[in-house]
Amino acid sequence: MTSISVTTLTLGALVLSGCSAPSTPAASSETPVVSSPPAKAIAAFDGDITNNSLAVSPDEKTAVVSDSREKSILIYDLTDGKLRKKIEGFGTPRDIAFVNEGSEFVVSDSTLGTLRFYNTNDSSFKDEVVVGPGAFGTSVSPDGKTLYVNNEAHSSVTRVDIAARRAVDVLTGFSQPRQGIQASPDGKQVFVTNFQGDKVTVIDVASWKIVREISGFSKIRGISVSPDGGTLYAANSGRNSVSVVDTATGAISQDIAVGNDPYGASLSPDGKLLLASNKVDNTISVINASDNSVVKTIDGFKEPRQAIVFNKDQSTAYVLNKDLSIAKLNVSDLSVTQTISQ
Repeated sequence: MTSISVTTLTLGALVLSGCSAPSTPAASSETPVVSSPPAKAIAAFDGDITNNSLAVSPDEKTAVVSDSREKSILIYDLTDGKLRKKIEGFGTPRDIAFVNEGSEFVVSDSTLGTLRFYNTNDSSFKDEVVVGPGAFGTSVSPDGKTLYVNNEAHSSVTRVDIAARRAVDVLTGFSQPRQGIQASPDGKQVFVTNFQGDKVTVIDVASWKIVREISGFSKIRGISVSPDGGTLYAANSGRNSVSVVDTATGAISQDIAVGNDPYGASLSPDGKLLLASNKVDNTISVINASDNSVVKTIDGFKEPRQAIVFNKDQSTAYVLNKDLSIAKLNVSDLSVTQTISQ
């Protein structure tokens, strides 16, 4: 494993050198379509790998969604349940995260090898950080200062300073890390899924070194970490289960049987409820985290993957469907109350 210090070129630097960022087209009576920085018409770098992503702003007014097969992202207004904007100009958008207390959101793109920053209020393009082709899953540190970025092509994780808009470190020694990456609640560790080898790699943030590898998974997909950092949950699409892992020892203590081809394993903020999305069954398995029992299976979804997001008071969970519609789940009675679509 190697730690590399890097310097990246942001679009802000390009503007200083005489290349200006594109302007945003004026809105019309139809849903506005906004162009990102122009990209050459190139083949998808890793188009055979399919994923989607959903991020919800802290104030729960905005949702941003993507599908890697589409060269655009959609922005929904959660207040009125309508599509607000469509932003085009991507290669293979992979993951979305809100940063700077929700005032901006970031989109990783594995074909372009970039992180694109947008203003949440008006969806305007702000900046672009180059992290290399293969950029995939992202995780924001608990203090909001750092963005960790998986790179499945280079089998590395990049540490990005959000305020400075630059990559500061690259750590190698992984095996095709894709969407699954999660910073621990105390910010001291980062858990990274490796699609090749079916393992989770643990990074010690202070030393920026790999300190443990946890194996025993089967086609590992989404992961979540408990609020106390003591338990990790990992979806196994290869054996239709969610593994429960003791993060202190790295041992899998239990496999929870769920539906067919589980991708997501999303834990509520209080750590009491786990939602496992079953892609083939079009269902969500609801797990009581206190005893790891499946208490309900909810149907009515369309190929749900890893994109499941709880709001802060955990009264609602948002689930992304294949058609990029969002199912709004009432957590108290575990029912779908609304579907937001284009």
